Amino acid sequence: MYRFLLSRQWVILTLVGLVLIPVMIKLGYWQLHRHQHKVAQNALIARSLADDPVPVTTLAAPGRELPRRDMWRTVTATGTYDTAHEVVVRQRTAADEQSIGYYVVTPLVLGNGRGVLINRGWVSAGNDLTKFPDVPAAPRGKVTVTGRMMADETTAASGIKDTKGLPARQVMLINSSEQAKRTGRPMLGGYIEQTTPEPAGNTPEPVPEPDHDSIGPHMAYAIQWWLFAAAVPVGWIVLVRRERRDRAAAAKEAEEAREAGATAAAGDGGRPADPAGSGETEAAGDEAAPAPANP
Repeated sequence: MYRFLLSRQWVILTLVGLVLIPVMIKLGYWQLHRHQHKVAQNALIARSLADDPVPVTTLAAPGRELPRRDMWRTVTATGTYDTAHEVVVRQRTAADEQSIGYYVVTPLVLGNGRGVLINRGWVSAGNDLTKFPDVPAAPRGKVTVTGRMMADETTAASGIKDTKGLPARQVMLINSSEQAKRTGRPMLGGYIEQTTPEPAGNTPEPVPEPDHDSIGPHMAYAIQWWLFAAAVPVGWIVLVRRERRDRAAAAKEAEEAREAGATAAAGDGGRPADPAGSGETEAAGDEAAPAPANP
């Protein structure tokens, strides 16, 4: 009844289904973990933004990687800007998430001689990407900056390739170690996304606060993958039953056709097999009949 399952076609179909089920289940868990990561990150951002500001030196130190728990913490830093070592970071998006330009990063020299990188905000790239863009000058004298503490950018973490041979004072990543080499000054690990004081004329455009409300479609995707995994065995059973029904119907039609043929053959067997024999019989009958008398 189910011998067709041993056919090459059905063996391949069954094996494909057995492979797809665990793959889809794993993809569902992958999306679930992404959902959980997003929820945890949103909670971390909200908690960090709500915390009271702390001096940057309580979280950062030269050569120290910023722990994840300290990301987005509000910090303050007081010092003077080192505009001679100001750089712009290429391929950055404005608050509208469409316009491409630069982030302006200026070292702030603290009272102990160490520096910390300040992301002052976004400016347009202009028409000539080989030239340093028009950047509003950083405030002179001692200033106090407040902003969000961020970890150093790396290619591994950001996916951005650290391209070499760029025009002067242009970089691809905000990285305190690289800027320490350029300036010859110890730099605190990480950098600050400036929130206050607000720049005159909103230029550079401040980096917007990170989104910590949306959770994305990852949970929906996880459920979809698990539904797909459940649909595979259900679909396999439906196909098996359909195949069995179709084969049974075909076998029944074939049996009916054989029976009809046998019946027709039996009906043909009751008739004279040779019409010529009938002619001979009639001829013999004619010979046996008496000839008509002559008048």
